[in-house]
Amino acid sequence: VIEFVQFKERLQRSSHYLMAKIEAPILQLKQNSNNIDEVECILESLRCGTHSLELSNEITSKSLTFNEDLKLRPWWTPTSDKNYLLGPFEGVSSCPRENTHNQIKQTEENVLKTVEKRSLLPRMIYLSIYSASESVKENLEANGALADSKLSLELKILLERYTNILDFPFQDAVELVFGFSSGQKPFEAPSPDLIDWMNFAVFLNARNLNSHEIKFSDTDPSSTSTWNLVNNMLRKYVTETIRCTGPVVSSPGSHLPFLVQLVTEPLAWHALIIHSCVRSLHPSGKKKKKGGSVDQSNTQLLHEIQNSIQSLCDTIEMVTRWLREQLNTPDDEKFEALFPSILRNGRNDGPGKVFKILESSSSLVKDVEVGARILEAVQSWSPAGVVRKIITGQRSLLSEFLKICELKLKSLQTVRLQL
Repeated sequence: VIEFVQFKERLQRSSHYLMAKIEAPILQLKQNSNNIDEVECILESLRCGTHSLELSNEITSKSLTFNEDLKLRPWWTPTSDKNYLLGPFEGVSSCPRENTHNQIKQTEENVLKTVEKRSLLPRMIYLSIYSASESVKENLEANGALADSKLSLELKILLERYTNILDFPFQDAVELVFGFSSGQKPFEAPSPDLIDWMNFAVFLNARNLNSHEIKFSDTDPSSTSTWNLVNNMLRKYVTETIRCTGPVVSSPGSHLPFLVQLVTEPLAWHALIIHSCVRSLHPSGKKKKKGGSVDQSNTQLLHEIQNSIQSLCDTIEMVTRWLREQLNTPDDEKFEALFPSILRNGRNDGPGKVFKILESSSSLVKDVEVGARILEAVQSWSPAGVVRKIITGQRSLLSEFLKICELKLKSLQTVRLQL
């Protein structure tokens, strides 16, 4: 009993367990992001998104346990987020064992930052949806300016907290996303940080619909609103990621996970905000006016929403075209392209060398050492079989991603019909 209680206490303080609890509701929101009513039900069950925040505040105030002994990791991957085999590396001397303590400390700090950052998402999604909705409704003050609601004010506080986690003051963060959108900041290799910045841009747009704090230059047509800011960023990074990735078969690891996250997070949140605005433009039970479906005060917003829907549709269609190109390539053709390249790379380095090591090692395995079942599995292993499994796995993943994109496109087209 004592051991069970101790285990339960350790589990409650586990960083992996906490991350799973934080990510679970985010996954639910992503899976249901095409249906705003479902999203609202999920957020309601999460106490309007505050549940994750409370969980993060409660747990991170305690001493978390990190259930991994980094001292046992091989030199080429000292932490789970680093793999020197995938990029330029200066040699073993650049990551000596005496740095292990610093690496462990840095990893733990990164985990805590990630937990806090991800725990903000459900609440910011909730605030963005309802803040955007408020901006559409007729909550105008006497001077015609939108009232800065409690929701909008709280959203700004969370956005400032979010940018602090990213090590940027709020105003500097705003300038940075404008640099991303306008092209002043060049495209970098896909990374989780870019997803964070695009999430920030999406929520910043929702906040600005109500506050209008961010002013724009009339002389620059590319940055006339935060709607354009988000649309440009999404289109730009989807385009660049597809261009950098190329045929998936030529780079099985590729940037596909980044592309999936682009579509299922910032793009999905942006679509939810659009849906919220459209729903507020046409409250249920009210008929569209003849000669115009919205009030004059919302004409500009309607134009922005229409442009945003078109931009998102174009962006998703770009992804679906690329996915279909990958799926239309026969598996045998993919095999012929991938397998010889692995064998060629096997002379001195690359995955082919790993294949050869495994192949030679498997021939030395004996029944008495591993058992009959394991021996049978090892003896049936072959590089060609592994390549075919990689291709099959790719096809399954690409097909699932294509379904996600098609459903999202259909959802946006349905929203467009409501305008």
